[in-house]
Amino acid sequence: MSPSHPRAHPRVGPLAARSTTPRSLDVDALIDDPATGIIVCCGSGGVGKTTTSAALALRAAERGRKVVVLTIDPARRLAQSMGIEALDNTPRPVSGVGGAAEHGGSLDAMMLDMKRTFDEVVESQATPEKAKQILENPFYIALSSSFAGTQEYMAMEKLGQLQRDAKQTGTYDLIVVDTPPSRSALDFLDAPERLSSFLDGRFVRLLLAPARGPARLMTAGLGLVTGALSKILGGQLIGDLQTFVAALDTVFGGFRARAQQTYALLQADGTAFLVVAAPESDALREAAYFVERLSEDRMPLAGLVVNRATPAPAGELSADEAMTAAGRLQRAGGGSVTAGLLRLHADRVRMCEREAVLRGRFAAAHPQVPTVVVPALAGDVHDLEGLRKVGNMLAAG
Repeated sequence: MSPSHPRAHPRVGPLAARSTTPRSLDVDALIDDPATGIIVCCGSGGVGKTTTSAALALRAAERGRKVVVLTIDPARRLAQSMGIEALDNTPRPVSGVGGAAEHGGSLDAMMLDMKRTFDEVVESQATPEKAKQILENPFYIALSSSFAGTQEYMAMEKLGQLQRDAKQTGTYDLIVVDTPPSRSALDFLDAPERLSSFLDGRFVRLLLAPARGPARLMTAGLGLVTGALSKILGGQLIGDLQTFVAALDTVFGGFRARAQQTYALLQADGTAFLVVAAPESDALREAAYFVERLSEDRMPLAGLVVNRATPAPAGELSADEAMTAAGRLQRAGGGSVTAGLLRLHADRVRMCEREAVLRGRFAAAHPQVPTVVVPALAGDVHDLEGLRKVGNMLAAG
């Protein structure tokens, strides 16, 4: 899992407009490279990140890698496509992976259980008595279940756990991470700072003053504040909050340190970010945001996957030629079916042209980002064969 060679970090600069032809992304070279230990798929919602993650993981396993794919997308499509009844916080083996016996590959899949991951960290960092005190506290239950940023923070925690375990035991040599939809897919980069700010906030520090400072710091002002809050919110509530903050503070230093280690891991050469987008203006604008943010944070970007592109129609008939021919047939009073097919052909040609223009604009703005275009399938992906097909198109693109 430890990388040995550097990867280029894409940068956006004034020379970007010189090129409108995107560089080609070599997916097989990426997943075959033993230095690639983590692949993170990010992008806006509804662009096929889950399918892309699963297809990459399957293809890597069938080419000899020992892979685990971690999804933090709340949708359950990954379990269905891999033939697993349910995914949870424990990696589950995926059966039917071709070539595993010959090449030594394997594939496990799991879905992040945010609260369970938080519980595991508390249990590993505190004594049984202290852990029980934290786990039963109502404020901890609320924080671990619904606090903004907790899911992303725990995703980083789980990724760090997987990487550390893989390094120690050799269970996996590639981790593929599927991220939440929309811009929250990059919130895991900010999660350590967000929760650190929460614990270091003025109100929390005020509640921690009795535990952190000498008795003389317990001033009359603090007593007035907690007394007033007790009257408004209730003494039991304030007591629970003080107990929770004091208890959690004893283990949160470990959270913060490991989150910082995981952040450094994401910046390492062994990590590769793939931005997934649809061939639409909004999705590609979001992709540009991801690329620029990753560049600012010095995260190693492997490339862009343009998913569900309109397949190019057969033949060389242009849209204008097809519409002209359809009009002639219509005026001649016959060939209505053929005229309809010609118009459909024209619509598809124009759609392909519009998508090519959008991809060209992205390439002009980000010429150093390698790209692969994956055509849209006729139906949904719901099994390993479908994932295998997507993997083949990723490699062939």
